[in-house]
Amino acid sequence: MVISRIRSIIKKDPLSIKLPRHIALTLDGMQKWALKNKIPYEEAYKKSFSILKNIIEKQVQLNIPMMSFYVLDEKYDKDHESYDAFMTSLAEFLNELSKSTLINENKIKVSILGKWYNLPGKVVDSIKKSIEETRDYDNYFVNLCINYDGQEEILDAVKLLGMQIKAGKVDPELIDKESIKDNLYSSYFLPPNLMIQNGSEKTTKGFLLWDSMRTKIYFTNQLWPDFDKTEFMDALKEYQKGTS
Repeated sequence: MVISRIRSIIKKDPLSIKLPRHIALTLDGMQKWALKNKIPYEEAYKKSFSILKNIIEKQVQLNIPMMSFYVLDEKYDKDHESYDAFMTSLAEFLNELSKSTLINENKIKVSILGKWYNLPGKVVDSIKKSIEETRDYDNYFVNLCINYDGQEEILDAVKLLGMQIKAGKVDPELIDKESIKDNLYSSYFLPPNLMIQNGSEKTTKGFLLWDSMRTKIYFTNQLWPDFDKTEFMDALKEYQKGTS
């Protein structure tokens, strides 16, 4: 259903075929930015989620069907002094997002990938609310990877296949790449055409590990709180060079 909806969006706007159908972005460097600028973590996170919302606005303006954001790594140190502040900011952002004009007027479906059910109750509640209130939307798709790990995603898919084999529902000899894909968190959407990796690390961190084999990667040194629409457009221009 999601894939067919993306194709219909492209059909209505032929020019959008020159743009990625699915863009993945990391949100690296929030803590580094706060320390570098001697700003409280709470302010850094507030600014970061404001930027995330701005990029979603740009998604709608450019008619890009799907975007995925790596919001929280599963390996985030729960004992770090910034953890509680991040959880509070994340819950507030999700609550605001689900009732925002941006989401509801443009009918943007919000999905959460990762083991978010292990997070504090206030975050879990806000996630459930976001999923429930946008469940019937299908004009655009925003995927938030929260408490996520790319290897864990593949491992969980293998476990699901193992249970299906044990139950006699799947013949192991018939397992193929599509079988793995069907059991991923990201089973219902197209692989990203472009991944924007920000911050000082030149790695993908396993973001959408299975789906990113042919993804074009754009690296920027900017920490996420400094990321803006200009940098976003630069990434799109670089992508288009390779598709022209």
